[in-house]
Amino acid sequence: MKAFFHKYNHSLVLLYAFIYMPWFIWLESRANLPYHVIHAALDDRIPFLEGFIVPYLLWFVYVPAVLAYLFFQLKNKREFYQYCIFLFTGMTLFLIVSTIYPNGHLLRPASFERHNIFTFAISILYRADTATNIFPSLHVYNSIAAHIAVVNNQKLGKNIWIRGGSFLLMVSIVLSTMFLKQHSVLDVISGILLGVLMEQLVYHTEFSFVRSRRRKPVGV
Repeated sequence: MKAFFHKYNHSLVLLYAFIYMPWFIWLESRANLPYHVIHAALDDRIPFLEGFIVPYLLWFVYVPAVLAYLFFQLKNKREFYQYCIFLFTGMTLFLIVSTIYPNGHLLRPASFERHNIFTFAISILYRADTATNIFPSLHVYNSIAAHIAVVNNQKLGKNIWIRGGSFLLMVSIVLSTMFLKQHSVLDVISGILLGVLMEQLVYHTEFSFVRSRRRKPVGV
């Protein structure tokens, strides 16, 4: 264990899970309390499409898979730290917003028109995940974080197929949040805007902890 932590000392940042999970579970326990209903007129025009449960569930593989890949790139820990900064900042803001501004939606269908493996999976999702604490959408935000991390990776970013596949997966996950009636359009927009802002802060600033140091000119 000592050798592992010496080699992978950057794993300490993952202790953030012990902050996030108890806080999130506490927020979910307040689902029966009054909350502000998030709704936009466009929400009522978006159809329910159960097939989108597939990309929605792939989110639970996509985001951790990118994290795991970057974790083991020991020669370039900077990209791992960038991804963690991106993820954890947005997740913390989400927790703060949900704490001081309890929110939720009333978009879920009362019943399914069809009964198949997709609607069965969705019924399980609905029981496990309340319709509260939705603003901004972490499914949207974290998907953007994962795709940006892939694009900016020195190896993955050079592969057009990986970049393209990552982009399509990101877009399908974003759409799934609305087609499954898990999020309002407002949740999605706020998640996208926050993702765009964090992309600029994490990957396009002069902060030394998120950018590689510039090489000094020869002779300096």
